[in-house]
Amino acid sequence: MASGLKQQIARKARREGASLVGFAPVERWAEFAETPEAFYPQHVFPFAQTVVVMAVPIFIPVLDTTPSIVYSELYNTTNRILDEMAYRLAVFINNKGFRAVSFPRDGYGDISVLIKRPEAAFSHVLAARYAGLGTIGFNHTLLTREYGPRVRLVSVLTDAVVPPDAMVEKDLCIHCQLCRKCCPTQALADTGHPIAAMNKQQCASYHKILKDEHRYPCGACIKVCPVGADRQLYGQNTSKYLREKNALDKNPNDPTYADWIHIRTFGSINSNDK
Repeated sequence: MASGLKQQIARKARREGASLVGFAPVERWAEFAETPEAFYPQHVFPFAQTVVVMAVPIFIPVLDTTPSIVYSELYNTTNRILDEMAYRLAVFINNKGFRAVSFPRDGYGDISVLIKRPEAAFSHVLAARYAGLGTIGFNHTLLTREYGPRVRLVSVLTDAVVPPDAMVEKDLCIHCQLCRKCCPTQALADTGHPIAAMNKQQCASYHKILKDEHRYPCGACIKVCPVGADRQLYGQNTSKYLREKNALDKNPNDPTYADWIHIRTFGSINSNDK
């Protein structure tokens, strides 16, 4: 019965648009104790027994143009898809006779909120790790085999008890630190740990600037990551990524970046307008 219900939920999630689906028992939060108890799903919604996590991908060629209105619109599109499919999945589970609620994909009202309080009430990244979708990389994002960190996440918390998915044991991060090297705000620092020390306020403050310019979010740390099968389709621009800032500082019209510059020039405020 539980196994059959899990299959039904997974099929429904995929029909609604999820590219990846995973199931985590709430006990895993206490087992790994990587966040305060107040952020455990069973504390957020006391009836919770299972967290269903869904992911949709971000396209590399669009992400390459960041910061741009084109990437901003893709980000907004994934937000709509995530919240709608999570809502519909929760209703589906309700109709099966179980309690279920969707938790919004971001969980904050505006990026400016994160400057003073850089966290949400529930972490989809941790939930996705516990649901077997991937591991957490140096840049604090979820890394998946399929898309590296180029995924957006949402969760449904339910009292339905279904067989959990196995967690990914091998660290998917190769610790190349391209994310640190290419971060426009230098918000990531190597302290010798597998995950970087992160200046979240510094990161959020930069995002606030980009949002005011209508080309939010940044996404540099996920665009440069070499992890993910999607790289086999689109390739890896390591040299282009590493040279980008210095090259454009010297020549804002560097022909190597003509495609990205063209998209960044229209539909938002950019450095050439100031």
